[in-house]
Amino acid sequence: MFYNIIVNDIAPIFVIMMLGYAGAKIHAFTPDQTQAFNKVVLDIALPAALFASITKANRELIFGDLLLTVISFAGQVGMFLLCFYICRKFWKHSIQQAAVCALITGAPTVGFLGFAVLDPVFGTSTQTGLVVAIEAILSNAVLIPIGFFLMNMGQSAGADGQKANSSIKAIINSLKQPVVWAPMLAVAIVLCGIRMPDALYPSLDLIAKANSGVAVFAAGLALATVKFSVGPEIIWNVFFRNFLSPLVVCLAGAFYHLPLESLSMMVLACALPPAFSGLIISSRYNIYVKDGASTLAVSTLVFAFSAPFWLWVTPIVGKCF
Repeated sequence: MFYNIIVNDIAPIFVIMMLGYAGAKIHAFTPDQTQAFNKVVLDIALPAALFASITKANRELIFGDLLLTVISFAGQVGMFLLCFYICRKFWKHSIQQAAVCALITGAPTVGFLGFAVLDPVFGTSTQTGLVVAIEAILSNAVLIPIGFFLMNMGQSAGADGQKANSSIKAIINSLKQPVVWAPMLAVAIVLCGIRMPDALYPSLDLIAKANSGVAVFAAGLALATVKFSVGPEIIWNVFFRNFLSPLVVCLAGAFYHLPLESLSMMVLACALPPAFSGLIISSRYNIYVKDGASTLAVSTLVFAFSAPFWLWVTPIVGKCF
């Protein structure tokens, strides 16, 4: 089972990332071309993928397990903000750098690896789809807008120093981004009970399929522009992503007696490597690129060991409450 996950899901990430890394090292791609890759993903492919995946859900699915939704929401948002605070106060980064750090370290790549990891472990079921849908919606429709708001708030505050005006400008600038308004619009459509026509999805799916591959390739290009390193901050980021975040949701879910299978699914989804969208945003705006790329690479490698760890530990924790 874990061999298949490593071979089918984790290894391709490194292969495509190394192709991008090699392409940059032999100067096959210019910096402008690298930015073009990022722009395609961030402004077109990723918004299309988010909109399509979210609108395929329905209102009943989201509210099918309210306890799971509430714990996931509180856990993801809480850990995202904690990551931002630690990066800002302890590691002494700017608001924009801390926001990008939170987008990378504080959010799992559920949309890319969710089904690929959970289905082989738990089987294809309604509950698996429910967990992946909830976690993906939270990561993409909640955390990305928050991250963009914080990034723009940092930029606006640096420009005029007025807190009220900075917040308003940050909100406006955030809502202009397709990667922000597309998932928010999709969630509004789902909550209103509107069903999108099936004829819409082939067009969206075609461009959405480019999202993951191009995003990982672009991550390799970004990694080649900086000196890869594993220092105390990278180790902390990896620990935060692979162990601390899932530990928090595991304890919360066990405390409120979430069914063991749902708890295991939620914890494993939360333990997934960093979201590729965070690194694309990092590379696109040239913020936190070195540490972000290093965190993604190391965390993805560590996931091969953290995944079986959480599948072993979660039932033990669940039975303690």
